[in-house]
Amino acid sequence: MKYVAIINDQHYEIEIDNTGSVLVNGEARDVDFLNLGGSLFSVITENRSFEAVIDDDEDKIAVMMTGRLFETQVLDERAMLMMQRRGAPASGSGEVHAPMPGLIVEVTTQQGAAVSQGDTLVILESMKMQNELKSPTDGLVSAIHIEAGQAVDKNDLLVEIKPAAEKS
Repeated sequence: MKYVAIINDQHYEIEIDNTGSVLVNGEARDVDFLNLGGSLFSVITENRSFEAVIDDDEDKIAVMMTGRLFETQVLDERAMLMMQRRGAPASGSGEVHAPMPGLIVEVTTQQGAAVSQGDTLVILESMKMQNELKSPTDGLVSAIHIEAGQAVDKNDLLVEIKPAAEKS
């Protein structure tokens, strides 16, 4: 089965066959993946072992690994083709939501600030790990809904960005 994972506007074509072999952008990868219970997984690749927390919620998947949080969208071949035909953008939403419950350690931006895609906006502590939540798009911070020390639940709206394309 073929999939496309979209991370920070980069597309990765992933092919997994019925024997478990994995190709990423046509390159063979040695990957061992085991569910340890709930959303906790063990990933072994290139002789390195990682623990990952993977949370699948509607159209986004949040992966926390090595203290970093990655948000991705994973599409199978049919969904990718439909999205391309509709001309729908793969990302670009100006909303940053909490990918998991936690405590806001720091808000690193302020309302009205110009931000670029990938800039750290919020540091969220969850499961004793600090996670940098980054801007999904270039634009201006239009609203901040949290402050340092505040507890948040999964999917709480934290920051809103008015995308650069909408500034005028």
